[in-house]
Amino acid sequence: MSTDVNEQFNDQRRAQMASVGATRRDDGTWTGTGWDAGEAFGRDGLDTTLGEAALYTSTPAWHGLGNVIPGGTDDIDDVLRLGGIAYSVEKRNVRYSFMGPEDSAPSLRTAADYHVTVRTDTGAALGVVGSKYEVIQNRDLFVFLQDLVADHGVIWESAGALRGGKRVFVTMRLPETVRIDQQGINDEIVPFVVMLNGHDGRSPAQALVTPWRVVCANTERFAVRDAHSTWKVRHTASALDRIAEARRTLGLTVEYYEEWAAEETLLAQTEITMRDVEKLIADLWPIKDDAPLRTRNAATRRSDQLADMYRAESERLGRTAYAAERAITDYLDHIAPRRPGRSMTEEIARATALLEGSDDDIKTTAHRRLMTLVRR
Repeated sequence: MSTDVNEQFNDQRRAQMASVGATRRDDGTWTGTGWDAGEAFGRDGLDTTLGEAALYTSTPAWHGLGNVIPGGTDDIDDVLRLGGIAYSVEKRNVRYSFMGPEDSAPSLRTAADYHVTVRTDTGAALGVVGSKYEVIQNRDLFVFLQDLVADHGVIWESAGALRGGKRVFVTMRLPETVRIDQQGINDEIVPFVVMLNGHDGRSPAQALVTPWRVVCANTERFAVRDAHSTWKVRHTASALDRIAEARRTLGLTVEYYEEWAAEETLLAQTEITMRDVEKLIADLWPIKDDAPLRTRNAATRRSDQLADMYRAESERLGRTAYAAERAITDYLDHIAPRRPGRSMTEEIARATALLEGSDDDIKTTAHRRLMTLVRR
């Protein structure tokens, strides 16, 4: 079985949008039937400076935006154009108006140590940077990734711009795939390398090994959150010359990626009891002895639901720690009660929690606790 988080996310998001009859607004938010006129949901963050979403992708995204080339292409010029990132960025002097107490009119001055990063196609200001800051051009990201994997014929999975062109992303699929518990459940994991770059002076350029194909601001956050390894570099003149360092840090080998999958394989091969599951649930959602009856009843319902979900997962995955992790993740994403905000349905609140990563800490804690069962 192939585990592609991108396909799962696309399916979930499309179902969520369909359930509320959502339509996309011009500002990149979505609105649906029954929502308050001021309620906005699911901003994808894609740049629309040039009149259309700045996105190229090899696979249609959940939001239906961007230019799709089924199967992808290895032509960098095509990707730059289709992704809306064919522009260059230049540093321009920062100038400001000043009028002293003795002046009759304001004068225009130049800040010697500061510059504005500017899009050359639109003239839009992207950020303010220091004199030592060096621009990493959008095309440089592609060349860097090609050199990183020593392959100049790679197929590009996605590329585009966010937040008015202040941030740019490029996704490349690694040729190797790895499997979790090959002799058992045999889940196939699809790895990607993502390059992220900011032109606003606030963030370094970084490369990630991650299971996510970036197609919007949401998946950009997921890619960073779930990265198995990350390499960052400041915007200096020699930033992208450090290929060897990046390759060592990211561990771009089949062996390294298999090490990442090894933890999930261990979970899949670790049998646990229902008592282990009950203890995990109690640890994740502790209840004080003096908690009110309503709180204790809610905890009982949650425990019963999670136990039922674990039993269902166990039918395919066995009574394993991996099945417990899947049950907890599915519960948080799809079942856990959500307290809707004003004029917000529970479905919208649930989807918002998923996109904003409200339960990331619980999921991480669950994984760590389950790994202790592997080592007992």
